[in-house]
Amino acid sequence: MTRWMIIGASGMLGTELTARLRAEGRPVLAFGRQELDLRDTSAVRRLVTSHGPDVVVNCAAWNAVDEAETREDEALAVNGTGVRALAEACGRAGARMIQPSSDYVFDGTAPDPYPEDARPCPVNAYGRTKLAGERAVLEVLPRGGYVVRTAWLYAATGHNFVRTMARLEREGAAPDVVGDQFGQPTWAGDLAARIVGLAGSGAPPGVYHATNSGHTSWYGLAREVFALLGADPARVTEVSSKDFPRPASRPAYSVLGDDGRRAAGLPPMRHWREALRESRVLVAG
Repeated sequence: MTRWMIIGASGMLGTELTARLRAEGRPVLAFGRQELDLRDTSAVRRLVTSHGPDVVVNCAAWNAVDEAETREDEALAVNGTGVRALAEACGRAGARMIQPSSDYVFDGTAPDPYPEDARPCPVNAYGRTKLAGERAVLEVLPRGGYVVRTAWLYAATGHNFVRTMARLEREGAAPDVVGDQFGQPTWAGDLAARIVGLAGSGAPPGVYHATNSGHTSWYGLAREVFALLGADPARVTEVSSKDFPRPASRPAYSVLGDDGRRAAGLPPMRHWREALRESRVLVAG
């Protein structure tokens, strides 16, 4: 039976993935940031070597997009250098590695969904560091490295947009939300299922996209959250990105195509509205 190792197991995706694997009775070792800091490359090598996993999924990342603008070296140490060290350790141990990545490796100017082989062109420091991690995995593990790009991730734990909107609704707020950035809200539970499916599919190494299907704006997502909570969606006001300046630029359109899943023989992921409704994230608050 495949032996799994999850790095960053206390985050949104790591929590869901670890829970799924354990529920299915699969052998899994889970390490949160308290047990392993990717910046400690010696510790990374020792951990993988000592446990000898078959599949390593790196859910650890620097995800503070705005902070990365002024702390890019620190973000790169996690998202780039640390990922490379992990890939090298996997290579020595003969393990496959799955590296979740981001829609933010694209600039958001495409008229159609980005295919897996589209040329990355990040517009912020976070995207650049995630792209560095992608390249490290594909370079170091050409026969055992998988990059899985996702977008707009949310879960019942951690800091994410869906939980923030749910909190604002409970507080009686009427938030202003940008309506000119488009992407694919993705439940971490569905992404975890896709990663497990990909690992068992026999698909060739490379880049895969994994998001819930359909797309919307942040404004559209906020209205859906309010509606599912029984609140009036009209409480959410649409604004422009220009009215809501942030330190890091965001891609205006970062919808991901998923042709790669066909090579893996995997079905499309369900629509983001269905996933949001059935995820019970809003019930958890």
